[in-house]
Amino acid sequence: MNNTHEIDYRIYGDDMQFVEIELDPNETVFAEAGSLMMMEDGIRMETIFGDGGGSSGGWMDKLIGAGKRLITGESLFMTAFTNVGGPGKRHVSFAAPYPGKIIPLDLAQLGGKAICQKDAFLCAAKGVSIGVDFKRKLGRGFFGGEGFIMQKLEGDGLAFVHSGGTIYEKELQMGEKLRIDTGCLVAMTKTVDYDIEFVGGIKTALFGGEGLFFATLSGPGKVWVQSLPFNRLASRVFAAATTGENSEESGLFKRLMD
Repeated sequence: MNNTHEIDYRIYGDDMQFVEIELDPNETVFAEAGSLMMMEDGIRMETIFGDGGGSSGGWMDKLIGAGKRLITGESLFMTAFTNVGGPGKRHVSFAAPYPGKIIPLDLAQLGGKAICQKDAFLCAAKGVSIGVDFKRKLGRGFFGGEGFIMQKLEGDGLAFVHSGGTIYEKELQMGEKLRIDTGCLVAMTKTVDYDIEFVGGIKTALFGGEGLFFATLSGPGKVWVQSLPFNRLASRVFAAATTGENSEESGLFKRLMD
């Protein structure tokens, strides 16, 4: 039985994208806090506690769902947006938090499940549940370079994840392997087997600039890779800002602004 709301959508923009969700009466989409860009009149907002799956379970089920989100570093709460404005359609839009692409994932066509980076989720139709993928030992996830703890999206509806920079989509064949910097992995289908591989050679690990771990993926299945993880962008901005404080250009700019 299909319990997921069947939403329509349209993605706008190129490098700074947002997704517009079209809601029929009583349809609902939920999103991470702070991702709302705009919405039309007739849409009701409410805070939801748990994983967004719309489960009819009790308080303990919701607490477990919220706990899974807490493990991935996300908030215990999300925001639901429902069209309560009458017979017409209403629109609500969500923006990516940094330059990159928004990727629509039709879970019905992906076997009912997709796995994504812990901070990649943007929004989804009501009925899609968000949890932690325990395919590998959780302890390995905590030491996987940039915090390699994966989220799983389950259901038969649409979910949207965002990536940084350019997105590369690759179809892995049976037995085909791909090694990816842990921060560059955005999402993959449930058929992809993944593990964490330590980068050999102490000099490479300490001075190579590529981190200590790779994500090793084995096909079959589809993988989405991003060219600019947020941690790389943030580190370059921070480094430039720190260096600029003592530079002549920084001093000249400050004098011009005074």
